[in-house]
Amino acid sequence: MGLPTVLVDEVARIDARLRPIANRPVDTTDPDWVTRIRERPRPLDEAGVRAEAEAALRELLARYEHGDDEDRTAVRALLERCSSFRWATNLPYEHTVEGFRQELLHLSARDQGHDTRDELLTLHDLCAEARAAGVDIRPLLLEVAELSSTEDKYGMGSVQALLRAAG
Repeated sequence: MGLPTVLVDEVARIDARLRPIANRPVDTTDPDWVTRIRERPRPLDEAGVRAEAEAALRELLARYEHGDDEDRTAVRALLERCSSFRWATNLPYEHTVEGFRQELLHLSARDQGHDTRDELLTLHDLCAEARAAGVDIRPLLLEVAELSSTEDKYGMGSVQALLRAAG
């Protein structure tokens, strides 16, 4: 089935608004560079696209979870093309079963992003937070693993394999 053109166009429009922020140079020779970054507005707020970006991501994740393999492949490809959207757009994380599932779906849809190591650290933190909140993570990891890519993009395993191993 694929994704509706209106959704693809919306994500591309938001990505274009976020790209200058995502690609802005960081002067790491400035001793206050970390503080300066922390004091900046969040990228979605700086670009003035928070509501639209979060709504688009919610729709993408719903299609990813409830769609077919073609839908999931289309979501992964869109997030690959729209890397600034992928980098900046997250949903508020609730420390609940549903919140953990949503985070896993988002991680799966990002399909390793630019660096599997970053996604592994994110997965480790998500699992630790969910366990601390009393969430039984294993069934959710296996559930989302079934929806995930089997492609080993960077030589560290597929998202499916990473999720299966995390529990």
